[in-house]
Amino acid sequence: MLAPFSALALALSLIVAYVRRRRAQDPAQTAIVSPQRSTVVSGDGQVRSVQSADLTVRPGDLDRIWGAANLENLARTYWLFLTRVTLGLVRVYYEKDKRIVCLISPRIPLLRFEAPQYTLEENHGHVEWRIRDGLLVARSGRNSGFLALDVVRRPTEPSGSTVLHIEVEVSAFYPSIAVGFGIPVYKVTQSFVHGLVTHAFLRSLGRLNLAQSRIGALAQQISDRLPRH
Repeated sequence: MLAPFSALALALSLIVAYVRRRRAQDPAQTAIVSPQRSTVVSGDGQVRSVQSADLTVRPGDLDRIWGAANLENLARTYWLFLTRVTLGLVRVYYEKDKRIVCLISPRIPLLRFEAPQYTLEENHGHVEWRIRDGLLVARSGRNSGFLALDVVRRPTEPSGSTVLHIEVEVSAFYPSIAVGFGIPVYKVTQSFVHGLVTHAFLRSLGRLNLAQSRIGALAQQISDRLPRH
């Protein structure tokens, strides 16, 4: 079970190196600002992990990533990046009331999440998926914890650019590897891979190329508020 994590970690390291080489060509600049202890594991195996970045966007490009509909597109981009970076091994299946992260097939569910919940404020957007269960979740941790994407728009800089602070957080998560094999094993396998993938995802946002949401719930809400002629 641990060997695939080692192979995946090597592949991800090569991908991260490739992404870093391309960053100079991106229309926006991304700086990883994750806290020094970005992942903390408590004695009972509960995990809180936060990876964050500051994305500096020029005035003419801000609408490509900021806005209510783009919060949902950002969520879709995260799931799609997960599939691409694992060369299709990890896939996300959408159902009305849940999201399923699988190893190739829904028959191998790594993680099951509730449908996303969105928070929209003037300078803040937040999307959160509550964790149900899955092979990567300890039995004691079922229906506990969440995965979240958080975006804060900071005041416009004198240059006219805007900084978006973006965080990916996993909290109150009980990984089955930590329970079954021990916390040290979890840290050098699943936790290490998660950190690599998340930082690579945050760096990729500098391209300002968001995927289109599969559901489009927020776009529909915006459309419903528009005046009818």
